[in-house]
Amino acid sequence: MTRTTSFYAIIVAGGSGSRMKTDVAKQFLLLHGKPILQRTIEQFLAYSPDIPIRLVLPERDLTVWESLCVEHEFHPANVTTVIGGSTRFQSVRNGLANIPTAADGTGLVAVHDGVRPYVSADTIAISFATASHKGSAVACVAAKDSVRLVGENGHSEAVDRARVRLVQTPQTFRLDWFRQAFSGPEQPHFTDCASVLEFAGYPITLIEGDYENIKITTPDDLT
Repeated sequence: MTRTTSFYAIIVAGGSGSRMKTDVAKQFLLLHGKPILQRTIEQFLAYSPDIPIRLVLPERDLTVWESLCVEHEFHPANVTTVIGGSTRFQSVRNGLANIPTAADGTGLVAVHDGVRPYVSADTIAISFATASHKGSAVACVAAKDSVRLVGENGHSEAVDRARVRLVQTPQTFRLDWFRQAFSGPEQPHFTDCASVLEFAGYPITLIEGDYENIKITTPDDLT
């Protein structure tokens, strides 16, 4: 694939405020004066101001997001809002359905968590560049702590942490692979897009992520 290949982003923001212990969905909380979700989108616009973005939100949150966009004067023309599903798999598939199919079937799509506002433009660029050659690019970082694997009976065993990677987003893939993988039924073990593509038989290429690219989930994360 050449640089003329169409690049897209799907940003999934379906969280609630339960673990954040707030009535406001975490993606709408303010971070240095702006909603977390706005800052996440701005990182993709920093990579490419005209990249088509599919923002996937629960239907209940559409009015809240629209109000925040008005309040913060945030109206990027290339962001299209899509209503999500009851699971992450279904939400990503809804976003994918809103991306046009190229005549030659080419294209790349990056999927990113709406509450990872510290993703760098460099990481996004590397993910697209790698996926254009390898077909996939999944950001991850090495485990810093010791790791143990716990069985159903409570017994645990040490795992060589040198072999462990903590998976982040963006996760970027060839669009034809992505469409084929998401055309199948959802499976209980799907935890991210990489697991969906792997189940469909496609190879997963890991790229170096960033420890600062945290997923804001709890009050400690926000601090």
